Amino acid sequence: MVKLLVCAALLLPAAPAHAMHISEGILPLPWAVAWYAAALPFVALGIRQLNVLSRQDLSFKPLAGLMAAVVFIISCMPVPVPTAGTCSHPCGTGMAAILLGPMASTLIASVSLLLQALFLSHGGLSTLGANIVSMGVIGSFAGYLTFKGLRSMGASLAVAAFLAGVQADWATYLATSFELASGIRGAEPFLPLLEKIMLAFVPTQLPLGILEGAMTAGMVVLLKRKRPDILVRMHVIEAGEVKANG
Repeated sequence: MVKLLVCAALLLPAAPAHAMHISEGILPLPWAVAWYAAALPFVALGIRQLNVLSRQDLSFKPLAGLMAAVVFIISCMPVPVPTAGTCSHPCGTGMAAILLGPMASTLIASVSLLLQALFLSHGGLSTLGANIVSMGVIGSFAGYLTFKGLRSMGASLAVAAFLAGVQADWATYLATSFELASGIRGAEPFLPLLEKIMLAFVPTQLPLGILEGAMTAGMVVLLKRKRPDILVRMHVIEAGEVKANG
């Protein structure tokens, strides 16, 4: 998986850095350490889940590598938000969480964020923990829980995947806004600063979230048409759904 992402990073055209994710040095050291502490247990559990599922199904690792490349490339589409000190961008974690589960999706996001920080100057090493929490943990779980909840209530695969993609994207930026407001507020009141940062994201993140929802739904529906066996093995759909549509 790491080799695949490194190759993708090296093949991307050189471009000026746009303060992708939360940039290096924005968060004070105590906050940076706190977000690392919050992120590490999820990364460790993601590694454990990847190893367990890979032993159960040999096709899991190749699928995880493919999704890692997808998340890496999708999250390298920055739309600068100068007033927030970061960028808006699609994330891909909703899609990864639906197919592989939220823990594996968190691990995939962590590897993508690390390589982007090292090779593309997107984000940073000091802010890596915060970026993992917002994009990896919050984004993955928001997308996964939305998808599973809607499916349990009878929503179609396309609708559930669309709203999962939207929720994963928007939840990531709510978390990013919280992290920024917590870290940079100084003596300024927290809630007014949080509102300002959230509003700064709205013009870019509102349409990007809808776009990500459409991409997520499109990927899941395409897989159901072309490779429903993958969705069955990953427990995204039941085998009966394939037979019913066959």
